[in-house]
Amino acid sequence: MNNGENLKAVAYGEVLWDVFGNEKKIGGAPLNVALRMKTLGCEVAMISCVGNDEDGKAIKSQVGQLGLETDTIVVSEDFPTGLVNVTLNQRGSATYEINYPSAWDKIVLNNLAKTTVAEADVLIYGSLVCRDNVSRNALEELLQYNVYKVFDVNLRKPHYTYENLNQLMQSADFIKFNDEELLEIAKALNSPFETLEENMAFIEENTKATAMCVTKGKHGALLLWKGKVYENGGYPIEVSDTVGAGDSFLAALITSLLNGKDAQESIDFACAIGALVAESPGANPEISYSKIEKLMSGLKI
Repeated sequence: MNNGENLKAVAYGEVLWDVFGNEKKIGGAPLNVALRMKTLGCEVAMISCVGNDEDGKAIKSQVGQLGLETDTIVVSEDFPTGLVNVTLNQRGSATYEINYPSAWDKIVLNNLAKTTVAEADVLIYGSLVCRDNVSRNALEELLQYNVYKVFDVNLRKPHYTYENLNQLMQSADFIKFNDEELLEIAKALNSPFETLEENMAFIEENTKATAMCVTKGKHGALLLWKGKVYENGGYPIEVSDTVGAGDSFLAALITSLLNGKDAQESIDFACAIGALVAESPGANPEISYSKIEKLMSGLKI
């Protein structure tokens, strides 16, 4: 089954190693989105930066083997490949200690990166990569291109300002929040509202974005698409860890919507993939379509 139908996607931002105690797994929200979109049949490039070290070589090797364009991942001689220490609580929810400066803080665009974005259907970017001016300036250059822009809000204290978040939202066609992020940002923008639906409408009115989604953990997600709100109430699973679940959700949702699939079908599909990622350890587990279909139809997996 191929959902991507040759959709050309570019993800911009952090590539790194998530460190779980003695174990390391490739990660970074934009890379997680890119890898899931690739499994869904999209043609995907990753724009980032790694260090000239063993960690960097291993990332480029693994990402290349998984089918992503890696010539747009530049190599820094001055900064190390990113590492994030991940701590899981008893519910599998993660907290992150993010090393700074890392190579992905210093992304410099090569000509291939610019050409790739110019020829893409969709550009996915996040907020964390903007903690450093070098990578933020590179992103601002890419946001000038005529491409569908998806902003994946990814609040990691202290690595953001509301002014910068607002600028990133103003460039986006589609914005993805979790429920806490939406309420925090809306409040910072002086929203008088309390509910998720009201604040989605508030953000839409105060930005150029015409679509957005809000994830609600085990309670599913909301989608604002073409002026209408759609909802999925979540799927019952046993959480292993939440790392990457929202990234795979976004990848599935964007792939489906931009290929013209029904909005309700798209959010149901995306919530199922996100749930199955949360049920498995790490950000990028393999997920079969039979598992997705069983979960969506209520059958025992």
